[in-house]
Amino acid sequence: MNAGPYLLYLHGFRSSPKSFKARVVHQRMAQLGRAQQLICPQLPASPKAAMELVLNLVERHAGKGENELAIVGSSLGGFYATWLAERFGCRAVLINPSVDPLKNLEHHVGVTTAWHSDEPFEFKREYIDELAALKVERITRPERYFLLAATGDEVLDYRDMVAHYPGAKQHVIEGSDHAIPEFEQYVDEVLDFCTRSDRA
Repeated sequence: MNAGPYLLYLHGFRSSPKSFKARVVHQRMAQLGRAQQLICPQLPASPKAAMELVLNLVERHAGKGENELAIVGSSLGGFYATWLAERFGCRAVLINPSVDPLKNLEHHVGVTTAWHSDEPFEFKREYIDELAALKVERITRPERYFLLAATGDEVLDYRDMVAHYPGAKQHVIEGSDHAIPEFEQYVDEVLDFCTRSDRA
């Protein structure tokens, strides 16, 4: 029987399950014989719709037990993962997470394209308010969180990330960038944290 909880992977803004880190996680889960335990949806542009989709997927696959689900979120996905981890009390790994996307995404309002598709991607102004409703001002139970942050992140300031997750397990990578192209070096550390039993 496959060990460990279901793993929910949440991609970043304008990204998709085809992103590099998502593919690395899928490949490693497959190698571990756990590919069927990975939930990696394409998230809608609307934060409210994105969380409704995720809640439905979690309900269907993993239930709501804290040891039945772990979350990995990258960039905006890390923001979502924090809200979900507080809701479910489960473990979460945040990879260069967006701590306060309200200030970062204001200038992205409008129509653009996704990174891995030519399909139009519209970020509407009302989505800013939807993001505000998901903001976690202060995490609880920091032992449930693992922050993986790069000092060379050109999109988000790693110091904001470090400050937002006090007491959490933190691995600060010297250099690198927002995408963390060497993520394969860290995927086992990420998955090990996700599968650790809190009752052990």
